Amino acid sequence: MKQGKPYGNIAFLSTYPPRECGIATFTEDLINAMDNIGIINTHVIAISNSEHCSYDNKLMAEIRQNERNDYVEVAKKLNASNIDLLVIEHEYGIFGGDNGDYILDLVNNLEIPIVTTLHTILSEPSPKQRLIINELGKKSEKMITMARNTKQMLQSIYGVESGKIEVIHHGVPKKLIQSRETLKKKFGYENRQIISTFGLIGPGKGIEHGIEAIAKLNSDHSDALYLILGQTHPALKEKGTAYRNKLEELVDKLDLGRNIKFVNKYLSKDEIIQYLQLSDIYMTPYLAKDQAVSGTLAYAVGYGKAIVSTPYLYAKEMLSEGNGLLAEFSNPESLADCIKQILQNPRKKSRMERKTAEIGSTMYWNKVALHYTNVLLGIITSAPHKIGAV
Repeated sequence: MKQGKPYGNIAFLSTYPPRECGIATFTEDLINAMDNIGIINTHVIAISNSEHCSYDNKLMAEIRQNERNDYVEVAKKLNASNIDLLVIEHEYGIFGGDNGDYILDLVNNLEIPIVTTLHTILSEPSPKQRLIINELGKKSEKMITMARNTKQMLQSIYGVESGKIEVIHHGVPKKLIQSRETLKKKFGYENRQIISTFGLIGPGKGIEHGIEAIAKLNSDHSDALYLILGQTHPALKEKGTAYRNKLEELVDKLDLGRNIKFVNKYLSKDEIIQYLQLSDIYMTPYLAKDQAVSGTLAYAVGYGKAIVSTPYLYAKEMLSEGNGLLAEFSNPESLADCIKQILQNPRKKSRMERKTAEIGSTMYWNKVALHYTNVLLGIITSAPHKIGAV
């Protein structure tokens, strides 16, 4: 329910639908939730890598990812507008230049306050990667991270002031859904133990180790079905296609056609939620130990799943205190052991589901958006510039 009259104007600089990208979905969900609160007007500056994007009426400007001059021109446009604050959704790969350093052309020409939300925080950044976050830290009023255990990294590695760092959960949509058994029947998965992984498919996801783990538990759990949900990452093209082909060949080699299913499509939020709800275990076998946030894992926590994961940064935080099981990196035997522990112990599974659901209830977008609104409103109201309508 809307809570009053819009008080200021903010713009989000991000990828944005219809571009198929996790950060685009994140930004759209956050904007929709903030609009429902109704205190701040929201607008979008979209980072595009295509000539054929048809955006909604939130769009106020577009930056072509690899056109350096666009970044300066948009800074000028923002300075001349009634936008009170710019929120940058930061991921190195969505901006042009060396590790996305064209973003610095924009912020160095900007005269309004900035808040930066970090989607990747590396423990061993290259000098350029460190420089970019350090510069954004200097220019930003706040640096938002989605995991508490990255705060020290931001200070010690990137030189970000402690007082600028704000921890806000990755949001999760709140939706009433049918029971697990009802959905299993609907999808034709009755009497199967469902393990799932979703997201854009590409190297680094570690899905080959997940497939090998299923092979190792097959004799004890022939009813197990591993759903690999999502299309090849559009930014990876040939590498992504080669990776998917490698996975399919591995399934054939291990004779797992009955126990592995690929759903090769870009999933809607409703489809993601339904697949999560029918899953008995959610698995993220990722290879990158530095991964500071995972939207897929956030969704799984939000919907109260029993989770098996490799111990990347975000998983270690979200699955602490018995909320899930952590397997060793690149170790199918370890993944299989964790899966067996859950499938063979229904009480343990139920305890995990209760604990993740408890955390998940704090991650719904309405609560996350209220946190963002309070932070952004505090900056807008203290900044020495005019507040008005675009």
